[in-house]
Amino acid sequence: MNDVDEVDLYEVLGITSGASKVEIKKAYHKAALSHHPDKVAVEEREEAEVRFKAAKQAYEILSDDDKRHLYDTHGMSAFDPSKGGGMGGEPDIDDIFAQMFGGMGGMGGFPGGMPGMGGMPGGRNVPRKGRSVEQEYEVTLEELYKGKTTKFSNTKNVVCQTCKGSGGKQGAKSHNCSQCHGRGQKAVLRQVGPGLVTQETVPCGTCSGSGQIIPEKQRCKKCKGKKVVESKNVLELYIPRGAREGDRIVLAGEADQLPDQEPGDIIFTLSEAAHETFERAGADLRAELKISLVEALTGFNRVVLTHLDGRGIQLNISQEEGKVLCPGQVLKIPGEGMPLKRSDAKGNLYLVVEVVFPKDGWLKNEAALKKVRDALPPPEKEDKRPDEVDEVHFEDAEMDDFGAGSGDPRAGGEWEDDDEEATPQCATQ
Repeated sequence: MNDVDEVDLYEVLGITSGASKVEIKKAYHKAALSHHPDKVAVEEREEAEVRFKAAKQAYEILSDDDKRHLYDTHGMSAFDPSKGGGMGGEPDIDDIFAQMFGGMGGMGGFPGGMPGMGGMPGGRNVPRKGRSVEQEYEVTLEELYKGKTTKFSNTKNVVCQTCKGSGGKQGAKSHNCSQCHGRGQKAVLRQVGPGLVTQETVPCGTCSGSGQIIPEKQRCKKCKGKKVVESKNVLELYIPRGAREGDRIVLAGEADQLPDQEPGDIIFTLSEAAHETFERAGADLRAELKISLVEALTGFNRVVLTHLDGRGIQLNISQEEGKVLCPGQVLKIPGEGMPLKRSDAKGNLYLVVEVVFPKDGWLKNEAALKKVRDALPPPEKEDKRPDEVDEVHFEDAEMDDFGAGSGDPRAGGEWEDDDEEATPQCATQ
């Protein structure tokens, strides 16, 4: 990251720190008009848009007495959320990426789309390795369980073989770029959040960061002086069995090429999609086991769910064992969880029992009711009955209703005593 200097808002509007509100407003209108993106040439539109936004932010702060006082006292740090300040909102990611990647070459054919990553063909201050491209790639739990290999088309910049990356014909002579004066870089304003404008040094878009311009007649006919040309290839993305959320798959050296520079990598970060049946925790899986009341009491032998590889998982709960399954009970099935990378081992599968009770009215008559009572264990004997007993009525309810009743008004909120004279008194010694 290049060094970033905080911009003086008074300089942005071209006024002094003692300017009046009228002067601030006039300066803003002048700056907004001169930097409006629709009023400049196409190649200057991107920088003009940033300056336009900078002027707008400067006006919003300096025209407000409270905000201006904060700025005069603490500078832009008063509006920086990372330092406890801020005016609400988050940094505009589109603006940040426009400055980072604007004007660079493209890379197409990626799953879900891939941002372009052209670069600075040759020239000054070129890093040893080019910028890598990172992309989030969503995968299903089934794909992570079984592994996946996918192929995709990739369009990237490669060094022009006709001119060997020089950008010109044999014997061509270049001259300093008039925009950056041969430096290959220039300072631009960048908005990183509401009320926060910074200045940073970026590669010059006119000369692609080389600092040199080759006359049009002497440019390479193949790359037209850009030193790189577009090339298409097919890449293979392999996701191993047992890969997890956040794992990074690196395709080394497959980003854009630049002269005199090692190409960067294409990096995919795995994002695990939510699953309807299973919940994952490391190498373990969790799922609900829905059974009927009859199955909970008498056992069963059936396929209870379909695993991630399509296999049926069958459970045999023998009636002879007399095992009763209760709601919330957990059954562990060893070795049926997620695969461990670079291993034949697997985690465990945990099934949480959910008993589905019959609907109201399933017992049709007294005879059926008696059969059920006779078949089930008798209830526990009642403890000693109190001397006073009230038979009450009930209603179906949800636990969300708990605590929402009127109850004692003193339990929360304000309340008034009906007897105004009987107000509480403080005890005195």
